[in-house]
Order: sequence, then C-alpha cells, then structure tokens
Amino acid sequence: MSPPCLRCAAPCTLNFETAQRISTVGSRLVGGAIGAWRASYTPTSPLSDASSRFPLAKLPAAVMGAVSGSQAGSRVATVFFTQKLPPGEGTPWLCVSCGHTFRQLTRPFTAPQ
Repeated sequence: MSPPCLRCAAPCTLNFETAQRISTVGSRLVGGAIGAWRASYTPTSPLSDASSRFPLAKLPAAVMGAVSGSQAGSRVATVFFTQKLPPGEGTPWLCVSCGHTFRQLTRPFTAPQ
C-alpha cells in the first residue's frame, strides 16, 4: 500500500523506481522512433504515396538511427531520475498530485507470537 504524501497528504503516490522503469522504456521507444524517422527521412518522401513501399536501402540507416535514439532517450531518463531521486535509505515515492519525492523506511514483517 502506498503511503500518503508528506507535503500535501494526497493518497496518490507512485513507487519512484517503477516510475523510473516506465519512463526509461517510454524514452527508449520515443527516442528510437525519432532516430529511425530522422535517419530515413527525405524531403521528397516516397512514403507520401499510399501505393509505394518503404525503401529497403534505407533500412540499415533507420535501424542505426533507432538504436542511437533509443540510447539517447534512455540516458536522458536516467539522468532526470537520478537528479530527482531523494537522498537517504528506504523506498522512494513520487506524489502524483504535487510532484514531491520522499523516502519511507519499510519495516520488516514480524509474525505475531
């Protein structure tokens, strides 16, 4: 169960590590799409005609652009989350309402005697 925010007391908090994973995957997908588009774009694009096909000669360039764009997107997300990560011990949490980040120590479960 997620704890309430320490700043605004809103119950909408998200595990910061989960948010980082989601953001890294999303940044990789967007960066890869942008890289592939930039590598295969021409001002007189043959893709404007509905009957034409993707030029296979540009496929290696598009794949290399997608890989480099994916790496750049991942780097950007990692740097952003590293700067926003709160210092200290415990599980990091992100408030969806106000954007506050905080850590909460988790107590180990002890069985009743």
